[in-house]
Amino acid sequence: MAGKSDIHLCQTTDIDLSKNTQKEEWFLKINPNGRIPALTDKHTDGSTIRVFESGAILQYLVDKYDTEHKVSYPFGTKEYYETNSWVKDSKLSDIAGYAPEKIPYGIARYQNETRRLYRVLDTALAASEHGFLVGDRVTIADISSWGWVASAKWSGVDIDEFPALKKWVEKLLERPGFEKGRHVPKPHKAFELAKASEEEIEKTAAASRAWVQASMKDDAKK
Repeated sequence: MAGKSDIHLCQTTDIDLSKNTQKEEWFLKINPNGRIPALTDKHTDGSTIRVFESGAILQYLVDKYDTEHKVSYPFGTKEYYETNSWVKDSKLSDIAGYAPEKIPYGIARYQNETRRLYRVLDTALAASEHGFLVGDRVTIADISSWGWVASAKWSGVDIDEFPALKKWVEKLLERPGFEKGRHVPKPHKAFELAKASEEEIEKTAAASRAWVQASMKDDAKK
């Protein structure tokens, strides 16, 4: 019998966004849109299947591997469709920290929309009997939304405004599997960043802006 160290559920490949690795030919064969994340797997007929976009990847993984519905619900149930709705719900990227210029209107609009979306989640969680977005268990609905909320500091929104949402973030961190998973493929540093000085935050933002702007210029040439 194989030990725990002998079992490999997946293999990760580091994508260096600062070097536009996601635009290289080999990656574009996986995701023609040149964005992360993306996944390859062996299909039932032995051929390679390529899946991209977070929601599609999460749905694929539970459809194929979560046969006991540990983080999902059976197809056709109302919880299945509710989960699917949250997974495909619109989410914002952290554009406020990436913008090269600080334009008050743009920042205010972005932060207000982020705050609105947080409020939607907060309201749903406050009304939830079990403290999850759907039903009585953590699902891919929670997984797909958690990362965006964990980066609240980066978006300039105070999560303390949303008590149910804050409790949910902390509740998921108490799960050993969730805590371990958030550091794959790289250490998740959102909470360390939240405690950093404004100078340290700006340093991180500057590095991010550099590769975002470089990527935008590269896209404009094509």
